[in-house]
Amino acid sequence: MAASLSGKLVVAISSRALFDFEEENQLFEGADDRAYMALQLDKVDEPARPGVAFSLVRKLLAFNTPDEARVEVVILSRNDPVSGMRVFRSARHYGLPIERGVFTRGESPWRYLRPLRAHLFLSANEADVRSALAAGVPAARVLPHAARAGEAHPHEVRIAFDGDAVLFSDEAEQVYQSGGLDAFQAHEVALAQQPLPDGPFKPLLQALHTLQQHAASGGANGMRIRTALVTARGAPAHERAIRTLMNWGIDVHEALFLGGLPKGEFLREFEPDFFFDDQTGHVDNAAPHVPSGHVASGVSNALR
Repeated sequence: MAASLSGKLVVAISSRALFDFEEENQLFEGADDRAYMALQLDKVDEPARPGVAFSLVRKLLAFNTPDEARVEVVILSRNDPVSGMRVFRSARHYGLPIERGVFTRGESPWRYLRPLRAHLFLSANEADVRSALAAGVPAARVLPHAARAGEAHPHEVRIAFDGDAVLFSDEAEQVYQSGGLDAFQAHEVALAQQPLPDGPFKPLLQALHTLQQHAASGGANGMRIRTALVTARGAPAHERAIRTLMNWGIDVHEALFLGGLPKGEFLREFEPDFFFDDQTGHVDNAAPHVPSGHVASGVSNALR
């Protein structure tokens, strides 16, 4: 039988998002790729330190059992094939069952997301993330220096999502930016019964929901998923967000309607393995507390 990724939650991740290659990356970004390759080859037997998305990947892979693999993680990297040896050896060192990888030696790898049918792409390269989002793949630019996930929930994948321009479209955000808070509130109250259009991360939330349902049926090594909506919305604009999730038939475990309060300290208490937001201000506020990624979508991220 031919190999297939059908029916799996597929995560594509750059080597720099999975492992801490910040020291080596200084050579890579200096366009001296041969020096970078030489350094990685010199360190090929030295496991790289865990990176910002390491905990998320490790926990998702823990859903797989000897009888059934429900999650696939693929390295999708601008690294060269020689450096790829260290990536795979580091994964093996930490017990991460990753067997697939694409290494493009400086070229953008995002185009390979299509045959992978990825549900998520994590990279430190903003251009690659924007290209992935434009192709309809949930993607985020990781902040390599963000805080690492804690160890308090070893059997639970915790993921926090912003609402507008992440789970939902940026329709309401456009109203806010053009008309202010009063216009935004009036718009959302008037359309409270009308679901928001899908945002770029709705497919990931749906895939996580499916994985959680499978886990609840008794598989998945006792692993669970806990999700949170962490949004700057407050009452009365909360209702449309809740009704949208109800319309999708997807439950989130926690919903934080913060009415514009900074998100960082609230996220610290939720302790996610990763947090996704379209606003750089929110991501920067969260990064000292939790692993964070910027979703370059919607009106707030239009290139000028």
